Order: sequence, then structure tokens, then C-alpha cells
Amino acid sequence: MDILRRNTDYALRVMLNLALHRRQAPVSTRTMSNDMEIPYQLACKLTQKLQKAKLVKSYMGPKGGFILSKAPSKINLLEIIEVVQGPMSLNRCLVDVTSCIRQPNCPVTKKLSGLQEYITAFLSDITLDQLLGSNGKITKSQ
Repeated sequence: MDILRRNTDYALRVMLNLALHRRQAPVSTRTMSNDMEIPYQLACKLTQKLQKAKLVKSYMGPKGGFILSKAPSKINLLEIIEVVQGPMSLNRCLVDVTSCIRQPNCPVTKKLSGLQEYITAFLSDITLDQLLGSNGKITKSQ
């Protein structure tokens, strides 16, 4: 079972590519698709989702493309993940207490809720600038 779906991985690549080019002109979807090895049509859908979530801005025209809507230090992994695949949860009962009648007294839920809190905090603490690292570069293999 993959916790992060393939589309989410691609969205993270798109955002990293934009973070890498943050001081340059907007980056076209075609360029991101080629640079980050993402199918073009999927890159188009992902950039639309990211724009709707106000994580990126788009610019039209021959020199158009996308840029980050805020500094890479202000965008965390959890935000990106939730744009693409919705709330990150180990089990639906951890997000929606009404989804299971056993939830209030369930020993499994009590233990998993700690892990859920840890994962949420962990992903919230990782920003795009941290992923770029000290050299500010990413490669196709990342």
C-alpha cells in the first residue's frame, strides 16, 4: 500500500521544480513535465489543482507558465499532499469520529491517533526550501 499516491509524488516534483526556479521567469507545464519526468497531461491537471489551492500562480502567453504563490519556506508537504489526495489519514475514523460506532472506546484508534498526529506534524514541518537543501538543486532522480 502506498501512502503517497503517484499523482502526489508528481505534484511534489512540480512544486520542487517551481521552488528551484523561483527567481526566474514562470515555468511552462511542458518544461516541468520534461524536467521532472511527469506525463504532460497529468502535469496540466496537477498545476490546475495547485493553482486552485493557491499554491501556484499562472501567467498566460508565450512566456507564461507557473510560479509559486509564496516563498518555498512557507509551503509544507502536508499542504501539497492534501491538495492532491485529500486529508492524510491512516484510517477514516481518525479524521471523522462519526465513521465508526466503536471509535470512542477503540484501543486501535487510541494508538493510531498518536501516529496520525506525528505524521501530520512531521509533514507540516517539512517545507520546500528544506527539500532543496543547502545547494538549492534537485535532480531528475530525486
